[in-house]
Amino acid sequence: MTGPAITQAMIDAYDEYTHLTLDRRGFMEKLSKLAGSGAAAAAIAPLLAANSARAAIVAEDDARLKAEDIAWPGDGGDMMKGYLVRPADQTGKLSTVMVIHENRGLNPHIKDVARRMALEGFVALAVDYLSPLGGTPADEEKAREMFGKLDPAKTVANGVATVAYLKGYEGGNGKVGAVGFCWGGGTVNNLAANAPDLAAGVAYYGAQPKDPADIARIKAALLLHYAGQDERINAGIDAYKAALEAAGKEFTVYVYDGAQHAFNNDTSEARYNKAAADLAWGRTIAFFKEKLA
Repeated sequence: MTGPAITQAMIDAYDEYTHLTLDRRGFMEKLSKLAGSGAAAAAIAPLLAANSARAAIVAEDDARLKAEDIAWPGDGGDMMKGYLVRPADQTGKLSTVMVIHENRGLNPHIKDVARRMALEGFVALAVDYLSPLGGTPADEEKAREMFGKLDPAKTVANGVATVAYLKGYEGGNGKVGAVGFCWGGGTVNNLAANAPDLAAGVAYYGAQPKDPADIARIKAALLLHYAGQDERINAGIDAYKAALEAAGKEFTVYVYDGAQHAFNNDTSEARYNKAAADLAWGRTIAFFKEKLA
């Protein structure tokens, strides 16, 4: 038995809803028209959304890892919170990597990504950027709405403070990288422009900085992953590449043909693309192993 047909227009409508309008009623009305009925839309919507109930790739109690919830000083009076994971058999100092979430906050999927990173031999810190607002709630809709309440300047400053924390982390080698997805991808780009101690940044389908002055300050090597079917984000690729080239920065861009925005998120059935996700992940790990050694 096959599932309901999902079109590019439906995926685009979901992207508009999750990143621009946050109007669920309007989204469902549009999806009903595209699907032909309200019942069909009700069946399709869960396939477009992320499903936190889907099994983790790496179990929370994996014996190969040590994981803990931690807190550290952010900007000013902020206390940042996150999920720190490292190899259980760690003996020497390891490279450290920030894992930055989508616009749903620090959810089980991003914690799973941090565990995957730790299994590759890194100390991984999944940062909760909603910490100043009390942290990520269990309700995904509430989490998404909270992002509009974040102070952009404070968000950048809290990221810079997190880089400083990891640079001085006792079990780290002083080299800090960052990987982010969607909202987190844009956050990696902004972090690179503001944290001179960031050694390497990987942005998955992230919005690009627009100010050439910001781009000129980047010191980190960058790896930029984009989905072929992501017109909203991809509209900024050419200008970003040109500015990075003009400023003499080190960067690599990959566009994964046929992949959708959020192709790495394996909890989203309609948008996850295993081939693209596996290829991008392999490139990401190789990049960090080279730049953070």
